[in-house]
Amino acid sequence: MAHRPPILLIDSASLYFRAYFGIPESAARAEDGSPVNAVRGFLDMLATLIRTRRPDRMICALDHDWRPDWRVALLPSYKAHRVAPEGGEVVPDTLTPQVPVILDVLAAIGITTVGAAGYEADDVLGTLSITQPAPVEVVSGDRDLFQLVDDARPVRLLYVGRGVAKLEDCDDAAVQARYGVPAARYADFAALRGDPSDGLPGVPGVGEKTAARLLDRHGDLPGILTALDDPRSGFAPGLRTKLDAARDYLAVAPKVVRVALDVPLPELPTALPNAPADPDGLLELARRWNLAGSTRRLVDALADRA
Repeated sequence: MAHRPPILLIDSASLYFRAYFGIPESAARAEDGSPVNAVRGFLDMLATLIRTRRPDRMICALDHDWRPDWRVALLPSYKAHRVAPEGGEVVPDTLTPQVPVILDVLAAIGITTVGAAGYEADDVLGTLSITQPAPVEVVSGDRDLFQLVDDARPVRLLYVGRGVAKLEDCDDAAVQARYGVPAARYADFAALRGDPSDGLPGVPGVGEKTAARLLDRHGDLPGILTALDDPRSGFAPGLRTKLDAARDYLAVAPKVVRVALDVPLPELPTALPNAPADPDGLLELARRWNLAGSTRRLVDALADRA
């Protein structure tokens, strides 16, 4: 049986934030002076991914709610440091206007985008990873998405923490080698270790090695908490004290870290086109925003798959 090409599930915000900070505004401007560095970088990333991974399907997931109320109710510190004084997420002023341009270009190309009210892009990606026919490749620089890796389906994470040109193609063995835990235990691991970028405090004094060792010994977080109640379980007194003091946090943190797999999503077209759906519209966008080079590279990558 011939190997089926993968579907690429794109963490859009992860990529366009990296593009914004990776390309100087001075190097990418429209004729009116508006910066388009995030747009150019994002489109070039897609072109590279299409050229190297050769997918036959693609969906770009969107953050319709970057800090859902249900996560904040469980853990008020969740992303609290990223809330702007007037509300909403702290986003660079010159990035915000570029996001609609990205969406317009994707629509003109014919690449599906989807988000869901009350959910983050991570949750959309998680749901798609189990509902779309495999093989699945999730593209993100967000470590939380290591939990989606599943060799059985298969689902892989193309981790772009160092950029698309240096992406890491991660299966379960790669997650195990990186963190000392299988992908299925990553959410428990992250809850124990914490993640300052998301406002997860973790258990004070428990770093990656200790978290991995605890999970290796006790299986999962409920197993660790059960062992805490057993005086014969062999915890060092200091570690037992730290974990016991963090029981309330550990009761909710995994629910915050775990990606939702049941986001209500509509039926979605996933086929990646070989040519733009709206070529005239794409030409106008390329002219208006000075995107001729990046749109051409993306169109060429699509055509080369045919």
